Amino acid sequence: MKFDLKIYRGYANEHQVIIFGHVFRSLAPDAFVSEKNGLKHAWAVIKMFTIKTLKNAEVVIHFKNQKIKTYTLNDGYFRVCFPYENLEAGWHQFSVEATYQTEKQIAEASLLKPFPGKIGFISDIDDTFLISHSSNFFKKLYVLLTKNVNKRKIFEDVAAHYKLLSKAGRTDEVETNTFFYVSSSEWNLYQFIVDFTKLKQLPKAVLKLKSIKTGLGDFLFSGRGNHNHKFEKIKDILEFYPEMSFVLMGDDSQKDPFLYENLVKHFPLSIKAVYIRQTKKHPKQAVLDALSTIKSFKIPICYFAHSSKAIAHSRTIGIIN
Repeated sequence: MKFDLKIYRGYANEHQVIIFGHVFRSLAPDAFVSEKNGLKHAWAVIKMFTIKTLKNAEVVIHFKNQKIKTYTLNDGYFRVCFPYENLEAGWHQFSVEATYQTEKQIAEASLLKPFPGKIGFISDIDDTFLISHSSNFFKKLYVLLTKNVNKRKIFEDVAAHYKLLSKAGRTDEVETNTFFYVSSSEWNLYQFIVDFTKLKQLPKAVLKLKSIKTGLGDFLFSGRGNHNHKFEKIKDILEFYPEMSFVLMGDDSQKDPFLYENLVKHFPLSIKAVYIRQTKKHPKQAVLDALSTIKSFKIPICYFAHSSKAIAHSRTIGIIN
């Protein structure tokens, strides 16, 4: 039986490596990412969300001198954490081999061990840097179905801000600060997001997304519903890198300010600053209240409509020069 394998960027600390991915019946969602227009693009997006996963497929991870075997879960997902000492900082290649019945697939990706330094960045995606209209169900659906990756838009100056943050405090040309993109978008959109960030020259990052969707009903509610998974994913990052401080970046279209408020209460010494993009004409009082709580921890906050203000704020608090 034919099947497909998709692996994602992994990450590591001083003692452990984490690698994850999916195994699919037939084709993975990235097979439908294209530069098509009109109905062809819309149909490709629908197919991206109506894929089928494969449970109990054998997966073998090859990294340096390690070989680790596991099996996919019911939703086709696998995630392996294994010990590894003395790994150099930077991006490292690894491969994964999946077997089901008589068929075999091999894929390669890279994983990040952060360069020495004390600061990292965790950013939302939709309406934080990618214009998505998350608060308007019909407009978001329209954009998703009618705009391919080349036609999707980014907020003005956000790429400039992220580039400055990526190199903040770095003198070596190779070294960059660590970025994670954590979103309520599903794994179905992984390749689209990777392609978009490359196209807009945003920092290379590890992505942590929401559970895969496999049906038309799921597609209609893409990116919506409970956002607690974002809290858990960011919590995992903060616990995995206890020696680092992170800047949290999000927007006010959904739940980011309140998730970040709760994260600050759990990790008051791990959050260096919080940035929230204002997506409507006026600030939201509930967001101002959440940011006021964060500020009471003496954590700098910036509620901004334009990235130029966020850049100025980053300079003011000394993150960038």
